[in-house]
Amino acid sequence: MALPNFLLVFIFLSSIQVLSYGTISTDHNQTIQAMLIQTCYNIENQSSCLSNIQARLENQNPNSILKAALETTLNEARQAMGVVTKFNTLSISPREQIAIQDCQELLDFSVSELAWSLTEMNKIRAGSTNFHYEGDLKAWLSAALSNQDTCLEGFEGTDRRLERFIRGSLAQVTQLIGNVLTLYSQLHSLPFKPSRNNTKTNQAMEYPKWVTEGDKDLLAPSPNGMHVDAVVALDGSGHYRSIIQAVNEAPNYSNRRYIIYIKKGVYRENIDMKKKKTNIMFVGDGIGATVVTGDRNFRQGWTTFRTATVAVSGRGFIARDMTFRNTAGPQSHQAVALRVDSDQSAFFRCSMEGYQDTLYIHSLRQFYRECNIHGTIDFIFGNGAAVLQNCKIFTRQPLPMQKVTITAQGRKDPHQSTGFSIQDSYVYATMPTYLGRPWKQYSRTVYLNTYMSGLVQPRGWLEWYGDFALSTLWYGEYRNYGPGSSLSGRVQWPGYHIIRDAAAANFFTAGRFIDGRSWLPHTGIKFTAGLTN
Repeated sequence: MALPNFLLVFIFLSSIQVLSYGTISTDHNQTIQAMLIQTCYNIENQSSCLSNIQARLENQNPNSILKAALETTLNEARQAMGVVTKFNTLSISPREQIAIQDCQELLDFSVSELAWSLTEMNKIRAGSTNFHYEGDLKAWLSAALSNQDTCLEGFEGTDRRLERFIRGSLAQVTQLIGNVLTLYSQLHSLPFKPSRNNTKTNQAMEYPKWVTEGDKDLLAPSPNGMHVDAVVALDGSGHYRSIIQAVNEAPNYSNRRYIIYIKKGVYRENIDMKKKKTNIMFVGDGIGATVVTGDRNFRQGWTTFRTATVAVSGRGFIARDMTFRNTAGPQSHQAVALRVDSDQSAFFRCSMEGYQDTLYIHSLRQFYRECNIHGTIDFIFGNGAAVLQNCKIFTRQPLPMQKVTITAQGRKDPHQSTGFSIQDSYVYATMPTYLGRPWKQYSRTVYLNTYMSGLVQPRGWLEWYGDFALSTLWYGEYRNYGPGSSLSGRVQWPGYHIIRDAAAANFFTAGRFIDGRSWLPHTGIKFTAGLTN
């Protein structure tokens, strides 16, 4: 019988504290045993899990256990991909077929994110000087933990027959990822840190390997002021007439920024940039001038994940001066304009226009500056870690009886480093509006120094259903202003916080929450690392 979770955590924390102060070998053995139990906690076949991890152990120390646990989890994720693929022949409807394809892609995301984490662990073990590894690992593990949920959500609107089979196939890999994330988070909340042979204190100029030196010129006032690799124009004056054609012919796994200039025009196409399309930048002629538009929606049989007019998954994506639009309308329910799974991606002077589920901040670290977001229901949603800075949020008319909610953040585990931070922005509510509601149990959203118009409701926030997540979510407000910013009538939920301490608010700024100092300078996009006042 497995140990109760609270008892396991108590044993684990107590023994790690002992190890951190370097006492006798008996205590060391207890620590190792507690870590091993944590890695296989709540796994159906715990003995098999333990033997797999022990077989991979190189040494009896925390680093080796983390590495062995990651290897085991990566292997399970690869096996789950193979199992899910077999369900292709069992699907009986287009929606089921799309949902299975989603699952395959999402598991592939998890495999990549686990592989990145394992590579980073190997660097740590080798004494790498990469100062930002903690943020990287938590971001990647957080994303990997959520992908399986998105897979299962794709079966909404089916008879759930296949979902039940696939859920069973995903259960172990999801639990293993959660265990590794918990173990890693607990280690890094204590005096103990994984050993490294040397440390560098000044890491301000250490950037991700997919960020290139030339990116400092990306804020040139016009495309003529920068190097452009490809030009898209509807009138035939460029290299391509469609954006997807330019994307398809862009290099895979690019080691330098590849810039696609998209001339003004309305491009009616759906663009899905897979993870191999790294380091790509879209440059348009301005909001409302360069427009990518589509109308895919849930009622047509698409999963929410696939409704996106534009979806980006390759690392280091940048877009500026353009509009992403979904015209499906409120009656079509879920209809995404932009979906982002691109780690360390950035958007500058862009507009995301839709109704329900406009901007899908699905996973990983994202930054938005001087962007416009339009919608009705949960129109900024997902489980990425995102900072929206100097952005304008506009509400639209929903269906009768619907309530306008801006955010629906989907953090499912308290150890995930995800959440939404809306800073120095503007909420222009044209009808009764709520700042957010908890899509998942540990939903996290804050508004900092943001203007709120008068139709932001006095309660501020809305329940998902009943008292779900009201004590586990983390919602906060700090020094907002405007007629809708009064805190006197706000909800009294245990998870709601009036932030009064600048140090607490600073945690949610670009410099800290998405580790922006390590990568935003080379996107070419201006940003504020901390609080503005």
